Amino acid sequence: MKREESIDYNIKAAWHAIARMYNQQAVKQDITTSIGFVLLNIDSQAGTPATKIAPLMGLEARSLTRMLKSMEEKGLIYKKPDPNDGRSVRIFLTPLGKEKKEISKIVVKLFNNKIYELVPREKLEVFFEVIKQISQVIEENKIYESETINQ
Repeated sequence: MKREESIDYNIKAAWHAIARMYNQQAVKQDITTSIGFVLLNIDSQAGTPATKIAPLMGLEARSLTRMLKSMEEKGLIYKKPDPNDGRSVRIFLTPLGKEKKEISKIVVKLFNNKIYELVPREKLEVFFEVIKQISQVIEENKIYESETINQ
């Protein structure tokens, strides 16, 4: 099988292209793509429990902890004890964090609008159906259940 025919190669190549494009925009705002995604996942009014952010982004909690510390140092977020759970903290956006979140939203919307403009809706519906099915197969661990891999 040629790598261009490999499903994972195409998904990864597309994601890297998207990430490069987002990073070019993020650098102009003195943030990273990852920080932009975190900002997008924090509720602007009520804040968001820190424990909820990592799963929303598919991150390990350790990676998120480092990122939140960096974001706090940049003045994008602040932490407060969660009133509903004394053991947990909520993450809130500072005015600068809200500003960067709005810019991140605009960047994501512009990308999505351009794709919707250039790719026919029927093709996008098939794409979403296929990508959802791939994720489901992986989540249900159906990839290697009947296969043996020689070591």
